[in-house]
Amino acid sequence: MSLNVDSADVAFTFKGGMLPMTVMELSSADPEHIRRQLAGKLSQSPAFFQHTPVVLSVEKLDEPHLSLERICAVCRDHKLLPVAVRGGTEPVRQSAWALGLGWFAPVDESRAQMLKSVGSDSESAAPVAVADANTEKEAADAQESNGTETTRLYRGTVRSGQQVSASGGDLVVIGAVNAGAEVLAAGSIHVYGALRGRALAGIHGNTQAGIYCRELAAELLSVAGNYKRLEDIDSQLLGAPAEVHFTQQQLEIKPLN
Repeated sequence: MSLNVDSADVAFTFKGGMLPMTVMELSSADPEHIRRQLAGKLSQSPAFFQHTPVVLSVEKLDEPHLSLERICAVCRDHKLLPVAVRGGTEPVRQSAWALGLGWFAPVDESRAQMLKSVGSDSESAAPVAVADANTEKEAADAQESNGTETTRLYRGTVRSGQQVSASGGDLVVIGAVNAGAEVLAAGSIHVYGALRGRALAGIHGNTQAGIYCRELAAELLSVAGNYKRLEDIDSQLLGAPAEVHFTQQQLEIKPLN
C-alpha cells in the first residue's frame, strides 16, 4: 500500500518556530489589582495594548487555585490576548487547558530540559517555543545545516503583518520596516531604511546584540527580552539614525554616527 500523500490533499503543515512572546509575570493573583495596574499602563502606552499575545507567568505566585478565568478576562478587557500560562501547580495547568490556553514548564525546568537535550552548559534561558503553521520558512533558511551562525540579508520593504527572522545570527534589511511589521534575530538587526514596526534582537538571550537603523520610529524595540515602546523613546531620537543596546540593565538608545 502506498503511503504517498498527494500535496493537493494537504490542508496544513506543522513547522517549529521560535517566536518572541511578551511574558506577563504576575506578582499578584488579585484580578482587581491587576485591572488597576493595566488601566494605568494602557493610559501610558496605548500602542502596546493592541491585541498583543501574552504568556501569563505564575511562577512567583503561591496560589494553587488562582482564578485564571478572571485574570484572562481582565487582560482581554485591556486588549491583551492570553495564549498560555507558564508555571504553577497541576490545578493551574488543568485550568489553563480548560480555558483553551497552552502551558509551559517553569523557566528553570525548561532550561534544564533544553540543556539535557543538547548536552550544553549554556546559562542562557530557553526562549518560548511554539509550533506555528503560519511561520515562514525564514527561520530554517537563516541557519545552515552545520548549525553555525549566519547573517540573513533581506532586500525590500517588510510590510505590515509580515515577519522576517534570522534565528541563527544577524538580520540585515535593505529597505524599510513598516508599522505593523516585525523583524527579529538571534543576533543584531540592521535596517537600512525607516524602522516603524517591531524589532527584537537577541531573541535567544544575547545581551550583546543591538539594533541599528537609518530612521527610528519603532513601535517596539527589544534586546534579549528587554523592551522599550515608542512612547518611551526620547522624541529627539525619532526620525533620525539610531542604535540600541542593552547597557547597565536597561535599553540605551543613542544617535547612530
